[in-house]
Amino acid sequence: MERRNPRTVLAVILGGGAGTRLFPLTKRRAKPAVPIGGAYRLIDVPMSNCINSGINKVYILTQFNSASLNRHIARAYNSGNGVTFGDGYVEVLAATQTPGEAGKKWFQGTADAVRQFHWLFEDPRSKDIEDVLILSGDHLYRMDYMDFVQNHRESGADITLSCLPMDDSRASDFGLMKIDNKGRVLSFSEKPKGEELKAMQVDTTVLGLSKDEAQKKPYIASMGVYVFKKEILLNLLRWRFPTANDFGSEVIPASAREFYMKAYLFNDYWEDIGTIRSFFEANLALTEHPPRFSFYDAAKPMYTSRRNLPPSKIDNSKIVDSIISHGSFLNNSFIEHSVVGIRSRINSNIHLKKWQHS
Repeated sequence: MERRNPRTVLAVILGGGAGTRLFPLTKRRAKPAVPIGGAYRLIDVPMSNCINSGINKVYILTQFNSASLNRHIARAYNSGNGVTFGDGYVEVLAATQTPGEAGKKWFQGTADAVRQFHWLFEDPRSKDIEDVLILSGDHLYRMDYMDFVQNHRESGADITLSCLPMDDSRASDFGLMKIDNKGRVLSFSEKPKGEELKAMQVDTTVLGLSKDEAQKKPYIASMGVYVFKKEILLNLLRWRFPTANDFGSEVIPASAREFYMKAYLFNDYWEDIGTIRSFFEANLALTEHPPRFSFYDAAKPMYTSRRNLPPSKIDNSKIVDSIISHGSFLNNSFIEHSVVGIRSRINSNIHLKKWQHS
């Protein structure tokens, strides 16, 4: 069997928690259903990365405000006018209650969410699956997951974590790791603070950074993107750590001491859209020249629902460094450094621009 065969990979996209830090955007929708870039939803990012990587077996785990997310997935990826997956599938797995005391609990965390559906990994449809990708539904980045999986397989690792170098200002927001000169993860700490944070500093030249870059970014941060050997994942969730609820704070740190865990460098644009501030900044960064991330890539497009909206109509308006989504009306207005979402109406004498901090 070809080692790079994407048909032997299963992707699990985590729908996330209640999204309180993104409120009010999450008042009636799950985090992965939050709009991004005017015309997309956050879930379109990992879904498109899967499609562009050739991975066509995808589960999406949801719990909070999942109606709009379910509707979007059905329209964009499961219906006749959406993206087709051949012999693959895209299935939404909602938190549910089952018989027995343990079955009365909702998802208690990322690891628990996957554990509650572990039986699907042993389903006949999963008999050829060798590796399981664990992905988040609220990140913005473009990645070839099969490059990631191939690196994992060639190294012989049980678990591989996608990581990126990180500076002091944001390091405490992420899971941090220490690695040896071959990329093996020696220790892992979830969102450390104070002295624990300082203790996680490493020489990031081991990742290929220059000395200047390594001084600016002395930490190795986890992206929350993992690949497990299927049998290892089942062993961890069912037998080794049957009560662990979270990957980042429980399963990954404990596994680093017992299993072969490897770091995979992703030194490209990546952003966690977990707060209103990061949502605001990531959207407006799309209007920069050149943008740090672009949805415009013919070779690796970002997919979304086909809404069949008409082109935007613009009357007597000035637009500078902005994105105007389809189905919008602009009348006698001035738009600069802004993202205008679908079906928007900007009336006369409106000047829309980025607010500058004083």
